[in-house]
Amino acid sequence: MSVTASAAFIKLADYLARCRARAADLPMREDAVHYWSGVGFTLEGRRFVAPLDEVAEILSVPAYTRIPGVLGWMKGVANVRGRLMTVMDLSRFLGKASDLQEKRRRLLVLDRDDLYTGVIVDEVLGMQHFPADDHVATPTAGEEPDVGPYLSGGYQRDGEYWSVFSLARLAQDPRFMQAARTG
Repeated sequence: MSVTASAAFIKLADYLARCRARAADLPMREDAVHYWSGVGFTLEGRRFVAPLDEVAEILSVPAYTRIPGVLGWMKGVANVRGRLMTVMDLSRFLGKASDLQEKRRRLLVLDRDDLYTGVIVDEVLGMQHFPADDHVATPTAGEEPDVGPYLSGGYQRDGEYWSVFSLARLAQDPRFMQAARTG
């Protein structure tokens, strides 16, 4: 029995030696890169990315009904699959005006708690993925103060900076939640 065990051990040792010799040509194990994902969009020519968990869907700007007595950036309300959605123009909220026709612009939908609103942006650039370790905590030096409260750092890719724009922070702003004209 010991002769059989020895022959089996020798055979296994031979397999191990051959495997190690051939394994030298295999690539080394690399650590997996973790990615952060979001929805890319543009506003006045700048690139932003909204966290994926803050964007319920992306739509073309739907037909909406204007509401009297609201600020200019509150476009109105729309019926989207049987739900009433407020439609807001992000550029106008930030004190600017987009040069694009409204039918060419897109809507990022925020559906959180009791808030169901669509935010009009200039263009949606689809899903964007960045290595999580590449996150820069502070905005770039040229950030405008009106956008700053809604940003949480960003990512640099191919010479372009993508600011992380939080729709949740925007929704927490009392100015955004108060669309009625006063006075």
